Parts: sequence; structure tokens; C-alpha cells
Amino acid sequence: MWKFLHKFSSPKYFYSFSGRLIPWVGWFCLAFMLAGLIGGLVLAPMDYQQKDSYRIIFIHVPAAWMSMMIYMIMAIAGGIGLVWRIKLAEVIAASSAPIGASFTFLALVTGSLWGKPMWGAWWVWDARLTSELILLFLYLGVIALHSAIEDKRIAARATAVLALVGVVNIPIIHYSVEWWNTLHQGATITKFDAPSIHISMLIPLLLMAVAFKLYYLLTVLMRARCEVLERERNSSWVQALVKNT
Repeated sequence: MWKFLHKFSSPKYFYSFSGRLIPWVGWFCLAFMLAGLIGGLVLAPMDYQQKDSYRIIFIHVPAAWMSMMIYMIMAIAGGIGLVWRIKLAEVIAASSAPIGASFTFLALVTGSLWGKPMWGAWWVWDARLTSELILLFLYLGVIALHSAIEDKRIAARATAVLALVGVVNIPIIHYSVEWWNTLHQGATITKFDAPSIHISMLIPLLLMAVAFKLYYLLTVLMRARCEVLERERNSSWVQALVKNT
């Protein structure tokens, strides 16, 4: 396993391997996305309280999960690059930030659309909503800092430090509904002993969660490939690649 990870961290091998992987990830992403959307928007029954407005959860909840998961991936990859100076880890961290910011923005917008009919307001300074907004600012800070520093290696170290400091916000988002009185509802999916959601709604929700994860994998691989080519443009293998195309 360690031999594979060491080999995978090579920019040349990563570029070749990811190129073969991307089409498979794309097709699986499309299949899960279609299954989740059809199951959630067509087959799932209407909620007896929220009617059809609850269906936004099939976008909102997976997007919120992804916003936190991608931040953790970005912080871990940044930390690996900071400690062991692995270029590919720096590339993954830099490539993940815009994707994570997009999912966070999507979670906030869909949450606002859901909140209007449920709470009577587009936005409230709820603990969960506020900490999620702070997460968006952290993503934007990482993106801005990385763009502001011309040297890629120095930019990677600076953004890694910022990302690692911001990790403290992740447990705050997760446990905010338990630590404080909030309008946001508590956990429904993660209570595996007795989930507060019917199986006909749970299955499409989980399908959408898998689809969003595959979408992240697809986009981060595509962005990372572009970043690798940019960083390694003067290397012999990139020059050979250019000549063969």
C-alpha cells in the first residue's frame, strides 16, 4: 500500500492514472446523480408537514456534508504538503478549495430557500448557518491567499496554515445544533440506530451523497491534472507529452 501511495504521489504517474480514472468516475457520478434525483424528486412521497418543499434536502444536505468533508481533505492534504513537502498533496489542497467553496455556497443558498417557507425568513443568525457562512469565508480566504502569492510552494505553505487553523470550525458546525438552541433541526441521517427519516427518502438522499462525492472526485482530478501540468511544464515528461499530442 505504501509503495502504491509513494508511486501515486509522483506527478507523472498521477497524471497518467487520473486520466484513465476520470471517465469511470464521470459515468458512475452520472448514474448515481440520475438515480438520486429521480428517487428524491419523483419517487419519494410528499412529506406530511413540509409537503414538496422538503425535497430540497436532496441537494442541501449532501452539499452541506461535502462542504465539511472537502475542507477536511484540503486541510489534511495541506498539512501533508507542509510537513513532507509532497507536491501532489499541495496540488490536491489547492484544487479542492474552489470546489469546497462551491458546495458551501450551494448549501447556504438551498438552506435559505428551505428556510423561507419553514422559518418565515431567508436568513437567521442561527449557530449552524453562521458557522457554515464562516466556512465559506475560510474557503474564500484560502483561495485569495493562494492567488495572491506568486510562488506556488510558498502559497501552498501559507494556505495550509490557514486551512489547519480553520479546522476548528468543522466540529462547531457539526455540533452546533447540540451545543446551542438553534432553529436548525438536529441530526436525522446519522442516527443509524433509529434514523428520523423514512427509507423511501433516505435511499435517494444517500444516492445523492454518493453522487456528490463522485462529482468532487471527478472535478478535483480534472483540476489537479491542470495544476500538475502547470507546475511541471518544464519537466521532460510534460515536454514529451506536448510533443506527442
